[in-house]
This record gives sequence, structure tokens and C-alpha cells, in this order.
Amino acid sequence: MKSLFKSKPKTPAELVRQTRDLLIYADRSADVRESKREEKMADLCKLIRELKSILYGNSESEPVAEACAQLTQEFFRENTLCLLIICLPKLNLEARKDATQVVANLQRQQVQSRLIASDYLEKNLDLMDILIAGYENTDMALHYGSMLRECIRHQSVARYVLESQHMKKFFDYIQLPNFDIAADAAATFKELLTRHKSTVAEFLSKNYDWFFNDYNTKLLESTNYITRRQAVKLLGDILLDRSNSAVMMRYVSSRDNLRILMNLLRESSKSIQIEAFHVFKLFAANQNKPADIISILVANRSKLLRLFADFKTDKEDEQFEADKAQVVKEIAALEPKDRS
Repeated sequence: MKSLFKSKPKTPAELVRQTRDLLIYADRSADVRESKREEKMADLCKLIRELKSILYGNSESEPVAEACAQLTQEFFRENTLCLLIICLPKLNLEARKDATQVVANLQRQQVQSRLIASDYLEKNLDLMDILIAGYENTDMALHYGSMLRECIRHQSVARYVLESQHMKKFFDYIQLPNFDIAADAAATFKELLTRHKSTVAEFLSKNYDWFFNDYNTKLLESTNYITRRQAVKLLGDILLDRSNSAVMMRYVSSRDNLRILMNLLRESSKSIQIEAFHVFKLFAANQNKPADIISILVANRSKLLRLFADFKTDKEDEQFEADKAQVVKEIAALEPKDRS
């Protein structure tokens, strides 16, 4: 008989409401009988899986735009995102992965041509505090890190993180002993410093002194090879970006920065040498070099020219060869500036 009375499938909005109810339960239910709690948590995990399959589709069907829009609207109508982030540590591993994918997808869903996730997050920026602190929890770091990168697709959210005290923590997170977590933090750090050009340029101009001091001492001069390699590559990406031209001019006018780059050029690692060259060439190309930069380059001229004589990439690279020829020409032609 049962099959005659099949329950009507739930709408996306109903699924979200049920998920929200169970998340509220999970958040508060410390004193509940263990068996009842387990049953409710199993239901919650199932619901999160269903939400994921609406957003991503499954082996039988593609996602339906109308269902996705309904789900998204209900998800951000009340505090479901906040509850999901807070309750993530209480879910099992599979449900955490599903929840992470749901949050990622919702950042891109448009309702009536609006990214409503962005509007919601602007009013709930403190959620970023929870996600960033996740790097200090080994079990949560990769899930929260992945969610964080999706959230900073929105410019207002990225600006909040850049301007917060959390930015200073990334210099430590990037060097955590757990390789996967350190790599995840480095990916988020890179995203923060490259995605939203105008916001990044404004941040670097306002925070130049402490930011590059930490960048130099903690990353470029780190004892960890991977940290140095990633940092010098990212530095090149930042300084070579047109929107950061004012910051770049300031960076290449500093003798301390030049000294660090010249040390990186002498590394035994070919990849660090190549990445360091892409930053060093900016010092050489600067047509308004300060006197102390010129005197350092002149004093080290013969060593630098010797180094560049044997300097090659593994594959043929015409652009690299042209850049190198230009750098050699600039250094060979330098005349010491009269300091008087």
C-alpha cells in the first residue's frame, strides 16, 4: 500500500528550511539523548547532500536553473549560511565536503541577475573571522579555506579581509608545518592579493611599510624553500601588474629590497633564480634609480654580468632572453651617480 501514498518531493525551499531547522538543533543540542542526536545528524547530512545535488545536478540530471534560484533565495533569506559554517565541525567528513561545495556554488548563483550571496555577506562580514580562524584547526582548515576563497570572489568581502587584522596572520599560516594547510593558506593569500586589482592597489599603498617588511623578512627570507619560491613568484605577479605601478616604483627604489633580490638570484634553485630575475629586472629597468641603488649595482656589476652570462631557462624562452639582454645592457652602461 505504501507506494500508493508516496510523499510529494520537497521543494528546494522546503529542503533549505528543514536543513536550517536541523542546523539550529545541531547547534543547541548538547543534552539530547545520543541515539536521537545521531538520527537527526544523519538526516542533516542527507539534506546537505540533496542540496548539493540540486545545485550541481547528479548522474541522472543537470541542475535546473529555477530550482537553484529557489534554493539560493531561501538559503540567504535567513541565517542558513551562518549556521552551516558554525555547525561544520559537528558534521562528518562527507557532509563537510558536501557543505563546502554547497557554499562554493551559492557564491556564483544569480537570482534575478544579482549575486545575492554578496549582499548577504556584506551584512555578515564577521563570518570571515570564523573562516580565517579555521586555519588554526587542522580538521577544519581545508574546508573553511576553500569556502573563504569562494567568498572573497566578492570585492567587498576581499576588502574586509585585506583591511582586517587577519592579513598579518597569513604570514604565519603560509608557514604552518602541515603542508596541505600551508599550501591552502598560500592559495588564499595569492587570491587576496591578485583578484580585485583596484582594492589590492589601494591596500598596498595604504599598508606598504608593514606589509612589505613582513613579506621580505617572513617570506622572501624564510628558511623554507617552498615559502621562498612561492613568495618571490607572487611578488613578481604583484609588482608586474599595471594597477600596482606606484607600489612597484616604491619597491624598486629600496636598497634593502634590492639586497634581498640579489641574494635570491644567487640561490641554488633554478626556479627561485628565474622568479627573482623577473623582479630584479624591474630594479634594472627603472630609469630613475636612486643613487644608492646605482652604487650597489655598480659595485656588484662584474658578479651580476658573470651570473647572467650562464643564466638560462630550461626551455627556450625568447621573452626571457630579450629581458636578460636588456638587463645586461642597463647594468653595463651604469655610471656612479655623484651624491653631492
